[in-house]
Amino acid sequence: MDLFDDLPEPTQTGPVSAAITARPQATTEEEEEDKKRLKRRREDAHADTKEEGEVKKVCKEGLPVLKGYVAARRGEREEMQDAHVLLPDMSGYLSALPEQVSRVSFFAVFDGHGGARASRFAAEHLHLILAKKFPGGKTGNVDMLIKRCLLDTFRQTDEDFLRTASSQKPAWKDGSTATCVLVVDDMVYVANLGDSRAVLCRMEATAGADGQRRSLTLPLSTEHNPTIYEERMRIQRKGGTVRDGRVLGVLEVSRSIGDGQYKRCGVISSPDMKRCQLTANDRFIILACDGVFKVFSAEEAVKFVLNILQEGTVEQRPGLTEEEVRFEAACQQLASEAVKRGCADNVTVILLSVGF
Repeated sequence: MDLFDDLPEPTQTGPVSAAITARPQATTEEEEEDKKRLKRRREDAHADTKEEGEVKKVCKEGLPVLKGYVAARRGEREEMQDAHVLLPDMSGYLSALPEQVSRVSFFAVFDGHGGARASRFAAEHLHLILAKKFPGGKTGNVDMLIKRCLLDTFRQTDEDFLRTASSQKPAWKDGSTATCVLVVDDMVYVANLGDSRAVLCRMEATAGADGQRRSLTLPLSTEHNPTIYEERMRIQRKGGTVRDGRVLGVLEVSRSIGDGQYKRCGVISSPDMKRCQLTANDRFIILACDGVFKVFSAEEAVKFVLNILQEGTVEQRPGLTEEEVRFEAACQQLASEAVKRGCADNVTVILLSVGF
């Protein structure tokens, strides 16, 4: 049984399905042979070399390079209740990496409601808790350990905030969504609560000899609102109600950090998780609060970014490459366009470029 909902296996030659599927139970002999070759290459890349009695890791070749760009807009709100984290290299926070891992990156968006304290608390503490719980040294099943680490991290972040919130006079009632992207070498793990979203742009060759490629939009997160059957049933089993699409007619999400007054009604802090192996066909990841996706579909957001990346000319900026200027512009313009389209909510966008 798989630990995560997986995106399609990466392919180098054939088209990629846009649907989220489980890993296949049976494969052809050719596919098995490809997997064996890939496994041998990974084992070679994971080999360690010894020097002066210490075991040192060999830097893996062919790992993706991720660069993060962020844009935030207050919209029509009196207060900016979003928060975010950009950690392209998280190694400084970790006591030790698993021996088969070379690099860890972390990116997150937190969309607060009822105030900004829950989102700010999560942005300040979640990655620190994650670093303490992250597996290191000789490990067994890394996927299982990362899943357990993420579950424990979200649970403790929620408990720590609720403890702080309840100690205040009057008690804080803030809550926050959380969508976190953890990149371990070339594997992406996404854990999320609430309605902020993450989507991946993957390019696919089209049929024909013109060499054209089209974009696929792959969802990396799961939306949690009380109108979804499984979410509503959990809330009702806990004695809560769903009115006008909201918990008790008030709260718009069914999972969150904080929202202590709704925890007894079935609002939980257990994230849904997905994983996806990055490939040379991947272009970027959009990580954004629901303020963006109220006025853009996921496909529209991806195409909006692609159009800016493919524009003919760009204004050069000191210290930045042409590609970096394009990604920075795409990130800023996506956030601004969301506000122009009438989003009154706070808007936060993290755009992650993927390069090999």
